[in-house]
Amino acid sequence: MRRLLPLLLLCLCLTGCIQYDVGITYDSQIHGELVQRIRLDGQIPAARQSTARAWLDGLEQQARKLGGKVRHPSKQESLITIPFNNGKDLAAKFNRFFNPSAEERRQLWGPDLAELPAIAAQMSVRETNLLLVQRNRLSLDLDLRSLAVRGADGRLLVSPGGLLDVDFRLNTPWGVRRVDSTPAAEVGDRGAFPKENRQLAWRLEPGELNHLEAVFWVPSPLGLGTVAIALIVGIGMLIKALLEGDGGVE
Repeated sequence: MRRLLPLLLLCLCLTGCIQYDVGITYDSQIHGELVQRIRLDGQIPAARQSTARAWLDGLEQQARKLGGKVRHPSKQESLITIPFNNGKDLAAKFNRFFNPSAEERRQLWGPDLAELPAIAAQMSVRETNLLLVQRNRLSLDLDLRSLAVRGADGRLLVSPGGLLDVDFRLNTPWGVRRVDSTPAAEVGDRGAFPKENRQLAWRLEPGELNHLEAVFWVPSPLGLGTVAIALIVGIGMLIKALLEGDGGVE
């Protein structure tokens, strides 16, 4: 019953479906954004409006602590944007946002909402500098099993599939490749080059353990700058050598 009550409370608070879209957009090696769009679909009973608003407010407060910004395109929708500087910064902010401590949950949502099922998430980003480009390997585990209620034999008794709809997208400036994911990813297009596969999208499975992994490349401003400086220096030395050679001819 202690596991069932939080899920029943969530169902009573949010009649309909929560549509939760999470997107990571890499602009370059040193800048990107973690974007979350949360929509409360369906008719929420008036008596539960304050509870639903408190849940969203807690998410927004958590995002602001990480340097994020919040917009409200509509009354039922929140758009949360958290910037990051590199893969390590992305992983740190992502993990902190989705894994607040028990004390942080009580501060953000109070004692009642703090008992709602938590989404356990763990992200890592391994970066490899290849001079002109940087190779990134992103790995993410999202454990949504706490949102389901299972019997002693492990069978699913209450499915959160009709309550929670979660999409995850990875947008990159260059190519992206799925490595090993459950569920499978769909390749999408983004930007002015439709033939370039620069987006992967996953429809996550509520009540299950989701593992996402992908490899992608981003341009390296530092590497490009180093090559440009080397070319300028080389051209300068060549011109100097030619001038000195011409000056020595009588």
